[in-house]
Amino acid sequence: MFQDITVQELQSGPQNKNHTFIDVRSPQEFQEATIPGSINIPIFTDEERSEVGTIYKQIGKQEAEKKGLEIFSKKLPAFVETFQQINTEKTVFCWRGGMRSKTAATVLDLMGLSVQRLTGGIRAYREWVVHTLEQMDFSPSVYVLDGFTGTGKTILLQKLQAQGYPVIDLENMAGHHGSIFGQIGLEPSNQRTFDALLLEKLLEYREEPFVFVEGESKRIGKVLIPDVLFNKKQNGFHFLIDLPMEVRVQTILEEYQPWERPHEFEEAFHIIKKHIHTPVRKQLMTALTEKNYATAAELLLTHYYDPRYTHANRAFTEDQQKRIHADSTEDALQQIIQTLNVSAS
Repeated sequence: MFQDITVQELQSGPQNKNHTFIDVRSPQEFQEATIPGSINIPIFTDEERSEVGTIYKQIGKQEAEKKGLEIFSKKLPAFVETFQQINTEKTVFCWRGGMRSKTAATVLDLMGLSVQRLTGGIRAYREWVVHTLEQMDFSPSVYVLDGFTGTGKTILLQKLQAQGYPVIDLENMAGHHGSIFGQIGLEPSNQRTFDALLLEKLLEYREEPFVFVEGESKRIGKVLIPDVLFNKKQNGFHFLIDLPMEVRVQTILEEYQPWERPHEFEEAFHIIKKHIHTPVRKQLMTALTEKNYATAAELLLTHYYDPRYTHANRAFTEDQQKRIHADSTEDALQQIIQTLNVSAS
């Protein structure tokens, strides 16, 4: 008989990397939110789930279960074969730990496959995430990469991570670059997905002396940074990055590649154009129309992003900040690492 296991039991037990979470909900449900690292082996397609749900509402539970069994029975050989290819410990789950995960676990158990079922499903997992984020005490110090738009803060995070430093990439988790153009080319996360990804990193780094994050407002795209990290970020140590304008423009162009989605950039510009003085606004429209993206980027930085950053930027005491005047992101990286080494000595 398969074993039921709670989220708390999974988290308190030994960390086993040779383990796979399997979400048996429909593909659309899986896309909306799941447990990080899970794979999707659905019992129903989106259309089948809708059909069974309609029968449940219009006729009743018994007829819905009958229809569900009829649909699933045709898939049993392929379903079991897919699980047989997973050579790890397996935990299946659905929305509330109900019929879908129970059916999957029962069938797999009958076929001699060892599997456990997550009690309460993704709903219980979400409740655990929210409760843990509200109650946890994240002890590492927070080092914040701050500075004007285009100073390569995301690039610096990636370089620091590549050298083994603990990094929490909030924009990557949010699926948003944190600007008016930040959603272009990305798939934005919802709050459930963002919280789950963030908690995973907070737990991974809870024994570290410090972590690096990028300077962000409370909201990134569609999500909010939970207080457990946001408050520590606000009171953390800030590296204020300063790069030459031409380097910032080049960084913007390389990151966003506006020539790939010119119409989306024009649409995004229309959202903010009322905040830019008319003469500059006309210059910007001309630059975008003529696909002169370097000029457009410099105008946006000079007349929109830089003034907003200066206005919003809080004053830090000398022991809360370090100004990094650099010629390139690589130069800035070396100065940050040198500061860390001096602090550690």
